[in-house]
Amino acid sequence: MLDTIKSWLKQITEVGLLLIAAAVVLEIIFGSAVPFIGVGILDNIIAITAKLGQDGLVGIIAIGIIVWLYLRK
Repeated sequence: MLDTIKSWLKQITEVGLLLIAAAVVLEIIFGSAVPFIGVGILDNIIAITAKLGQDGLVGIIAIGIIVWLYLRK
């Protein structure tokens, strides 16, 4: 039963990461006014990394973790 729940959570996480990646690409292509997204994904990512590290090192590590989560299978 736990394996089933873990499997579902993994699939939900993968779908969420794909949606975030698609939203970032759409925002880069069409600008911040993508009507069907409704939020500025890039602005939110920049705000999160700015909060994580004012000196930049922790922000770079956070970006690395985000990329690692996206690229792992």
